[in-house]
Amino acid sequence: MTPSRQQTDETLVIAVDVGGTKTAFGLVRFPDGEVIVRDEVKTPQGHASGVPFLEQVCTIVRKLRDDTPAGISGIGLGVCELVDLDGSVSSTHRVHWQGLPVLERLRAIAPAIVEADVRAAALAETRWGAGQGFRDLLYLNIGTGISTCWVKDGVPHAGAHGHALAIASSPMVATCPSCNARSAYVLEDVAGGAALRKLHGKATGRDVESAADVIAAAEGGDHRARSLIDEAAQLIGVSLGLAINMLDPEALVIGGGLGGRPGVYWEAMVTSIRRQIWSDKARQLPIQRAVLGPNVGLIGAAASRWVRDAAAGR
Repeated sequence: MTPSRQQTDETLVIAVDVGGTKTAFGLVRFPDGEVIVRDEVKTPQGHASGVPFLEQVCTIVRKLRDDTPAGISGIGLGVCELVDLDGSVSSTHRVHWQGLPVLERLRAIAPAIVEADVRAAALAETRWGAGQGFRDLLYLNIGTGISTCWVKDGVPHAGAHGHALAIASSPMVATCPSCNARSAYVLEDVAGGAALRKLHGKATGRDVESAADVIAAAEGGDHRARSLIDEAAQLIGVSLGLAINMLDPEALVIGGGLGGRPGVYWEAMVTSIRRQIWSDKARQLPIQRAVLGPNVGLIGAAASRWVRDAAAGR
């Protein structure tokens, strides 16, 4: 999509990236997608992440607007939940905003858009990051949780209801044909950042601060940590291999605080994904590490608003 003539001038958009662990706020300058202001707060858990947190977000956004002498063109907010085609939050897995007038509250401050965080991140990596040059790619985000987005012709695919992102939330069930043993798992509960931290604590009796510590332990020779990493990578390969077999994208881009981290997790995951791809040709597709880092959510959330303005000729 080509920006309109008005969009070629510098434009500032307020961005909010609501994650399962932390929420970032910032100002993003377009057309270059540069984050020029950034701050973050801890994302509350449970009911505290509902109305009180929405009030906190609106207060911070309003202050950002008031503190920007050059003025802003709008607000883009990405959230780690299902977001329907009307911009309504329609799940409560991490943040309790389902049924709340999130978009309406933001629009009272400035023109706004609410988007699923993984679609926002996929848009950012496609335009300014590792996805540049590909029109058809699959984006995988692995952080506290796991989600995915198919980008077709440069546009993140939302699906019929806006819910085309939940690759890791449904149970995978299988029965062994030899012994009739039944196994079941939910990918996010064994391979996401929160899951790895929790499983490592159960296995060792020691709490760690994050999944990055589990990876560091595996790289330092901890066999239990390495076993958890290998199991998570194998199961990610099953789900991603299936998605690639169905969609046949040009490339796979993997981001998130855990997914984009180099080391044993990345290496095991890439090996597992390629092993599960059926076509010899598709098996050679580029698997790229996302490059925009912790700012990807801010850039993508703001870009969702900026692209909307570009399409409207504003």
